[in-house]
Amino acid sequence: HDLPIETQGDHFIMAKVHVIGAGTPTPTPTRFGSSFVVETSGEQIMIDCGPAATAKMVQAGLWPTDIDYLFFTHHHFDHDIDYPCFLLCRWDQSIGKENQLQVYGPNLTEKITEGIIGENGLFSHDWKARVGHPLSQLVYQNRGGVLPRPAPDVFAKDVTAGKIFSGKDWEVTAADAEHVQPFLDSLAYRLDTPDGSIVFTGDTQPCDSVTQLAKDAEVMLCMCWDDQEVMDENGEASFQCGTTGAAKMAQEAGVKKLVLVHIGPHLSGHPVMEKGIGDVKKIYDGELLFSEELMSFEV
Repeated sequence: HDLPIETQGDHFIMAKVHVIGAGTPTPTPTRFGSSFVVETSGEQIMIDCGPAATAKMVQAGLWPTDIDYLFFTHHHFDHDIDYPCFLLCRWDQSIGKENQLQVYGPNLTEKITEGIIGENGLFSHDWKARVGHPLSQLVYQNRGGVLPRPAPDVFAKDVTAGKIFSGKDWEVTAADAEHVQPFLDSLAYRLDTPDGSIVFTGDTQPCDSVTQLAKDAEVMLCMCWDDQEVMDENGEASFQCGTTGAAKMAQEAGVKKLVLVHIGPHLSGHPVMEKGIGDVKKIYDGELLFSEELMSFEV
């Protein structure tokens, strides 16, 4: 799993994960919502598009038109609310030569996409003005585009558990996650790359389907809402992972690196954070990362 995927000069470029959003529906100065970008084989893949994901990815040194694939774990707002911004920004900054954006996710992915940028979508007024107005046309031409300016063209597909997509030398497999069914369907994803496998649990309680998906993966990014003891006491332990829940699932799956994400404001504070890390390490014996937004790491 340590093969280089491409080279730049004399340096190997390994698959890299960018943590764009490492928080929850509760906004804090340092965490809000979920979003991640994987760089592999010269391609960029986004997982979820939560609050301010477009702005935060630019802060991380990424650019919207470079992302050709987006996978949604589920459609809670803290995982998809920046989707309209990302769609419009990616289209607006294009010169008409970029790859078509491909978007996959559970039920509602197609409906939401069409509802945002379709011919009669909620933001169709925006792209129609930019397609038709002389000033917008001029900006588009000055950027390198050739008139007529095309309307947004996005491929969106609702998917279920199983093999979802095969890229150049990477592929995506989904498994059912257990979160807020039957209200919303939830998926976890495994991204197999030349450098190893990366699993995004999305929001889930510990469950066999996600554990099996993560079997022997190099990395698992797992939601971790709060200190498990607090969750057990306040009744929030069901339908989501806390510290020891994430640890047990990672240990059972045999993943080499556990990255805690979707971290709530209580667990983000001190000394709760330190206690939580200690509790995880009592159960999980691999490498542990307590994520921060805008951090990145190689697989």
